[in-house]
Amino acid sequence: MKLISWNVNGIRAAVNKGFYDFFEKVNADIFCIQETKLQEEQIDENMKKLREFNYWNSAEKKGYSGTAVFSKIKPISVTYGDDNEGRIITCEYDNFYLVNCYTPNSKRELERLDFRMKWEDKIREYLIELDKIKPVIYCGDFNVAHKEIDLKNPSSNHHNAGFTDEERSKMTLLLDSNFVDTFRYKYPDKKECYTWWSYMFKAREKNAGWRIDYFIVSDRIKEKIIDAKIHQEILGSDHCPIELEIDL
Repeated sequence: MKLISWNVNGIRAAVNKGFYDFFEKVNADIFCIQETKLQEEQIDENMKKLREFNYWNSAEKKGYSGTAVFSKIKPISVTYGDDNEGRIITCEYDNFYLVNCYTPNSKRELERLDFRMKWEDKIREYLIELDKIKPVIYCGDFNVAHKEIDLKNPSSNHHNAGFTDEERSKMTLLLDSNFVDTFRYKYPDKKECYTWWSYMFKAREKNAGWRIDYFIVSDRIKEKIIDAKIHQEILGSDHCPIELEIDL
């Protein structure tokens, strides 16, 4: 089974930058996107035709946040997060749960860090409860670089949003709750593997980035991971797509 996760930073903009080409070429069984930035009435019919089963969760605020899942496989059930920012879609399948998530950014001056900490506790508890029933595949833009290896300039970014001790410790706590970072499971020491780059200072050209997009799975299915990839060659957003191949 092949899964893709991609923060497209506005699906309509991404469509004009080759989104459909990548979507068709990669031919994923489940394709998750974050930061769709559209309302339900703005969803193009061509997008709905990408997969028979497609699910959207939009923010109340226009042009903000939002998630979507495109699936070849019909889920048993689909539920949506109870926030008003369209950040979570959960699909239940026969032998696993898929949770597509766009984690809130703590923002400059860490103005949203307290909110983020509560969010982290809530989502971790949610994943643990799901994991009691079936294994979980949790993916998306989590807005945190977990370790120093996961960003180009850890020293100068320490205490900045996405690399605070608080955010990193919540990721550690999640992984200590019987979950596995699939990329680091396969490639524990691989450097310069980033998924997001600032639009400023030619960051992508210099590969001065951050790894903040993840596939995390229940520990008990880690042996079923075939590969975890980062598609740095794919443009169209300030993030690149990530891939999980798993035998489920």
